[in-house]
Amino acid sequence: MMMTAKMIDWLRRSPRAAPAPEPVAKPAPQPGIEIAGRHLPIVIRRLARAQQLTMRLAPDGSEIRISMPRWARDAEALRFARKRADWLASQLAVHVAPQTLRPGSTLPFRGAPLALCHSPGTARRITLGEGQITLGGPLESLERRLARWLQAEARTAFADDLAHYSAIAGVGQPAMALSNAKARWGSCSSRGVVRLNWRLMMAPDIVRRSVVAHEVAHLVHFDHSPSFHALLGQIFEGDINAANHWLRQNGRSLYAYFA
Repeated sequence: MMMTAKMIDWLRRSPRAAPAPEPVAKPAPQPGIEIAGRHLPIVIRRLARAQQLTMRLAPDGSEIRISMPRWARDAEALRFARKRADWLASQLAVHVAPQTLRPGSTLPFRGAPLALCHSPGTARRITLGEGQITLGGPLESLERRLARWLQAEARTAFADDLAHYSAIAGVGQPAMALSNAKARWGSCSSRGVVRLNWRLMMAPDIVRRSVVAHEVAHLVHFDHSPSFHALLGQIFEGDINAANHWLRQNGRSLYAYFA
């Protein structure tokens, strides 16, 4: 059959069928397990230097965090968590429920519980008294204002702590930023910027200062070598083991406020 000029022209003008769209790969579901009637997601972090799997519960009890070598598979992390389900349940059992701050409740400040006294008709300014915090203004903004106040107090205390320990360590006072991290109380970047968790303002002074001293020691030794620990022991005036023990036992409770 011979094609006429009209047939050829029609074929040229006919729209070509669009190629079938490629299937979009669905993201792999996040692993998780059931603990005490709750589904907890597992957040995996692969580290180049990791030799084994380590696990901890997030401070707010919202997720399981597992660090492991880069070559390990997600399935290994899931098996690791399942084998330690009893331990996770015990950790979840001591997790402190979120605290709603209202007049008459208490807020820890520098390690001591302070009663909240609210007077709507008075100034919004927060004042400290004997065993209490007094503030006015609207009730609905009470928690936000208390959080801002704690952060301001933390900036002042951290700046004083950094100046103190930097002078002893013989280094310049570093730049400082507040942190609300749920995995670290403090950190020191390779540029020498120290980040400190403002929730430490609710902990005892010696605990807060131990974290600051720890980060200042990192300005000299960017590791956890014997030299680092020796310097930390020289600049910190307290018992570093006792301070660390307090954070392990009570640190999670600081996340019950301002959740």
